[in-house]
Amino acid sequence: MARRILLLLGHPDEGSTYCRALAEAYASGALAAGHEVRRIDLATFEFPWLHSKAAFTGAIPPSIESAQQDVRWCDHVVIVFPLWLGMMPALLKAFLEQLLRPGFAHDVATGFPRRLLKGRSVRVFVTMGMPAMIYRWFYGAHGVKALRRNILAFCGFGPIRECLVGAVESPRAGARKRWLETATGLGRAGR
Repeated sequence: MARRILLLLGHPDEGSTYCRALAEAYASGALAAGHEVRRIDLATFEFPWLHSKAAFTGAIPPSIESAQQDVRWCDHVVIVFPLWLGMMPALLKAFLEQLLRPGFAHDVATGFPRRLLKGRSVRVFVTMGMPAMIYRWFYGAHGVKALRRNILAFCGFGPIRECLVGAVESPRAGARKRWLETATGLGRAGR
């Protein structure tokens, strides 16, 4: 069954990055399998950053309205980003703050949050310089846990699956190639 996939590349650099290669591998697998793919590349996506609560609850910029339409359209989201200081880059966090506003992603008017984006699964690819096992077990993967629980699950996304891609700056090309193959396979499966 064909899926509608929104691919969000959260790396701030426009150039050739391993995050971009993972996103392209996923997209090529998905398209080859007949899935529909829409993309948001934050390196080229323009939007204002929120500087106040009034802005968070105020008018929605046109670029964010367009991104919200893509979220409404999709049934699966793929987010690809590098780990910076243990978390997602500030650009990705700023985008999610704009995108996942009250009334669109969640509603807390009744005091208990209602999750408005149910029915959409998520795959998160996180690249990092350290081995993924160190990030997961020694550091507790808190940045990814916060994304899962405090942002995605809070808005109703689920299931949420992750791929922690470690040691990407290592000279071991075989591991990088295997991750690209994994991304292509996950794209084919729409997972």
